Amino acid sequence: MAEPHKRQALQDRRTLHPAPETVTAELFLKHPEFFDPEDKLQVRYELMRATGRGEMTVTEACRVFGISRQTFYILQRAFSARGVAGLMDAKRGRKGPIKATGEVVKFVRKAKLESPRLSGADLAVMVEERFGIKLHRRTLERLLQPKKA
Repeated sequence: MAEPHKRQALQDRRTLHPAPETVTAELFLKHPEFFDPEDKLQVRYELMRATGRGEMTVTEACRVFGISRQTFYILQRAFSARGVAGLMDAKRGRKGPIKATGEVVKFVRKAKLESPRLSGADLAVMVEERFGIKLHRRTLERLLQPKKA
C-alpha cells in the first residue's frame, strides 16, 4: 500500500486505483516495496507488459489485475497508439469550444485588450457581427481567463 504522501500525489494526478484490493498479480503481492496496487498507471502498465510478452493470457491478466476484458481492449488500443500516456484516464467531454476558432479567440482577446470595459455581452455582439456566429457571453468571458496549468 502507498504511504500517505504518495497516496495523495496519486490522487492529485488522478492515478489512484479505486479498488487496489482487486489486484492479485504475483508481482504486486511478492514485491510490495516496488509494485503498488494503488498506482493505477503502474497496474495498467504491468497488465500490458504481462500480456504483451505472453506471460499470461488476456483472461488471466484481467482476473489478476482486476479489470474487465472490455477495459483491457480499450487500454490495449490506447497503449498501442500513445504508449504509456495512453494508459492515463482521459478527460471526458469536449476539448474546448466548437465555434471559437483561433481567429475568434485572437479577435476577442485583442478587442478586450484595446477596450478593457467591454463585457462578455458586448464581445458576443462584436463576434456575431464580424464572424456571423453566436457565442454566449460566458463562453467569451472564459476565453479571456488565464489558462490553468
